Amino acid sequence: MNKLYIFLLFLILSNCSFKPVVKHHGVPSLEKKQLKLIVNKTNKNDIVKFIGYPSTTSKFDNDVWIYIERKQTQSRLKNLGRMKIFKNDILVLEIDDYGILQKKNFYNKDDMENIKISEATTQSGFRKNSFIYEFMSSMRQKLDDPLGQRAKRRKELMKR
Repeated sequence: MNKLYIFLLFLILSNCSFKPVVKHHGVPSLEKKQLKLIVNKTNKNDIVKFIGYPSTTSKFDNDVWIYIERKQTQSRLKNLGRMKIFKNDILVLEIDDYGILQKKNFYNKDDMENIKISEATTQSGFRKNSFIYEFMSSMRQKLDDPLGQRAKRRKELMKR
């Protein structure tokens, strides 16, 4: 019987791993790769060659390319194995119309904790008694019942 307990204990301990599981998302080694980029010298082709294609792009006055690197691991047993972020880097590149890098911003986890987020909320631009609300309500009714069948049924039920 003791051999059975020892075998079960050995089986449980052999399946446990002391190395933490790391989930990686985005561009690996983003901090090192962004050092190769030189403002007013590097072009789009160089950026794609050094880092790869961006995680997200945006088009305003200039092209904005955003690269993300995020690493998560499971926290200690006392937190019931919830995922904990230990690396969260973002690289924002602004590229002009000629394809030349104009601006480079690198943010790490500590920088993002210092960003202030507004608590303000916006209100809807119409109230229930406004013209827009009444107009949209009538349009919704017409879309739901284009032939007016529901109104006819109500009249018939009221006559009875």
